[in-house]
Amino acid sequence: MIYRVIFVSLLFFSSAILASLPADKGSHSASTYPPLQPLVDKLKKGDVLVIPPGTYAGPVVVKQPVTLDGQGKVTIDSGGKGSVIVLKTNGAEIKNLHLTNSGSYHNDLDAGVQVRGDFNVVKDNVIDNCLFGIDLQKSKNNVVKRNTISSKDEKLGMRGDSIRLWYSFDNKITDNIMNNVRDMVVWYSKNNIIHHNISHGGRYGLHFMYAQYNDVQYNEYYNNSVGIFLMYSDGVVIKNNIISHATGAAGIGIGFKETSDIKVENNKIVFSSTALSIDVSPYQPGTTNYFINNLIAFNGIGIRFLADWKDNIFKRNQFKANITQVVVSGGKTANRNVWEGNYWDDYEGFDEDKNGIGDTPHDIYAYSDRLWQDVEGAQFYKGSAVLELIDFLEKLAPFSEPDLILRDKKPFMNVSSLEKEEKSAESKLKKNNQENQNRNETELEKRLKGYLHESSYK
Repeated sequence: MIYRVIFVSLLFFSSAILASLPADKGSHSASTYPPLQPLVDKLKKGDVLVIPPGTYAGPVVVKQPVTLDGQGKVTIDSGGKGSVIVLKTNGAEIKNLHLTNSGSYHNDLDAGVQVRGDFNVVKDNVIDNCLFGIDLQKSKNNVVKRNTISSKDEKLGMRGDSIRLWYSFDNKITDNIMNNVRDMVVWYSKNNIIHHNISHGGRYGLHFMYAQYNDVQYNEYYNNSVGIFLMYSDGVVIKNNIISHATGAAGIGIGFKETSDIKVENNKIVFSSTALSIDVSPYQPGTTNYFINNLIAFNGIGIRFLADWKDNIFKRNQFKANITQVVVSGGKTANRNVWEGNYWDDYEGFDEDKNGIGDTPHDIYAYSDRLWQDVEGAQFYKGSAVLELIDFLEKLAPFSEPDLILRDKKPFMNVSSLEKEEKSAESKLKKNNQENQNRNETELEKRLKGYLHESSYK
């Protein structure tokens, strides 16, 4: 396909420059800027519009596969009405623009960019003072990349979402920076890739609702009320992320509500009120959730179970400097899950055979005096000297038989031993994968030879 590069006339260029000259704050509206829509309407399929530097009035509706390139020198101001750009097409590209001043209607999802098509690219844009950042609805195979997004200057609950996926599949959301927004949400959406994003200063860094088989890797979520939360969302992979400073009474690093077949691996979950919150998960019969090789450190609570549940597997995780390692709020035990080969910094056993694994199990008990678990108001004082003293005295001379929360039969003595085991496990996995690949290739060769042999007799 031959792409045409469209340049506007010198007269229009001059008027755009004049319109973009500084003015007193609040003294202008979008009507003082030249509209961009007439230029977009002149484009044909496959055209590339390199927009001359300046400020233009939105909203803009794109109805065919074209490219709008601001080269980092163009602002589109929607004048407080609607969405700045609406993509009602497949295969368009929006890049290097500053999009600002959308409308303020949540019902209309006023956004920097509304995507209502497939195979579009939205990249390298700065989106600010827009209620929602980028909204994808019933859209698939789009790329949202390297955008910087912030919402309107409102209270947290009244802001819009940075990126919103609704019934949208197979999209790639990568390398975006999101701050001072409400949430990033993925609702009723499958098979999306969410990699290398940074989100801070919001409510939910990432929120899944009825969203299956999404891939979340190498993201950073900090200073949000909740890092990642999954509700009724199965088959999600969460690997190599950093979640920190999810503080406050409801602060959660990663939360799970009736969620199954999850893989949580190689994440760092630190400096949060609760690192992992697990509520009736896994939910589907016959499923398992895996928590492998995560760092859970410097949190108020390492893991909080909201019920006596089962079928979670915890292996090779590091539990360090948490005020309380594991809590079961709605039951007595978490020992129906698998706990094997984790590192616990409060383990008090020995390693006489020097194999890096404790000679005795690591047991965690619940004592009857833990007022902060049973009395909601007392949680405010958790970690205080008085409550810690009561906990210590109860462990020293318990008034009643304590409940066993969990037993790790093979606790690692130190982090270096755990890391050595992790490398060994990775090596075995790679070897098995290679053997399976070789086996499949050999089987394919046999089938091909058999097919050629049969064909020679026909």
